[in-house]
Amino acid sequence: MTVAVLATSLFSTAHAALPADADVLRNGADPALQARLEERLDALKLDDSVAAGQLSVALVDVTDPDRPRLAQVNGDAMLYAASLPKIAILFAAFQRIDEGELALDAETRDLMTRMIRQSSNSAATEMMRRVGREYINDLLRSPEYRLYDEELNGGLWVGKDYGRGSAYMRDPLHNLSHGATAFQVARFYYLLETGQLVSPELSREMKAILGDPGINHKFVGGLAAAVPGASIYRKSGSWQDWHADSAIVEHDGRSYIAVGLAQNPSGGEWLERLIVELDGLIMDGAIRTAELDSPAAQR
Repeated sequence: MTVAVLATSLFSTAHAALPADADVLRNGADPALQARLEERLDALKLDDSVAAGQLSVALVDVTDPDRPRLAQVNGDAMLYAASLPKIAILFAAFQRIDEGELALDAETRDLMTRMIRQSSNSAATEMMRRVGREYINDLLRSPEYRLYDEELNGGLWVGKDYGRGSAYMRDPLHNLSHGATAFQVARFYYLLETGQLVSPELSREMKAILGDPGINHKFVGGLAAAVPGASIYRKSGSWQDWHADSAIVEHDGRSYIAVGLAQNPSGGEWLERLIVELDGLIMDGAIRTAELDSPAAQR
């Protein structure tokens, strides 16, 4: 993989003062892990798709959370992410809970659980109503979190109900209704894993809701076959040719964050095979998946 843009990011961050956690992640860029990630993408015949901007990947080894190791390709490219940004609704709901504006009762917990594990659109839309539509993106853009940052080409964004109807607030850079960058999603999970998302106690609550995924595809499908004993805390998304997945994965004493965003009819298959290779990178394993030889992989 020789295209320079693929190595870490599409955008320089030298001009922007990063939040402390983002700075930790950027400084954790690991050249050896980066080279091995690119080798795996080549083996999967996904290098052309990365070069075409059809695939973004972020991988963070958080086995030692104080010393994360980062590898990414197209990490700051913002793509339509379908249901993946429901994690932003979850975050905003827990911020409201922390402020005393929303009760963490059985009904609210059930709505949030269905929104995440079964990706219920009706539950997501109801939670947006309870939290406040504008509040979600205001929180994502807040100086404290900057999970959507125009200086870094965007990030997590929720600007439409999960149902019929038009968008009420598209993101200002890319005009997306539901968007994400791989790096900012990885930041979300890093903040969650280190107890920095709202509070340590509420970070644990959010992580618990992300556990026990109810949809067995993409990352979950790949790991179920390759590492059946892994613990997965995950949110995915699919719509037409857009496929996304994101997770904290734990097994055999190792923990890592994986994010994949794809725009291709075969994107779901890419992510299912990709996660097996990402797991192998963290576990120092050999290449385990067959090459992707679908014509769609070369589009």
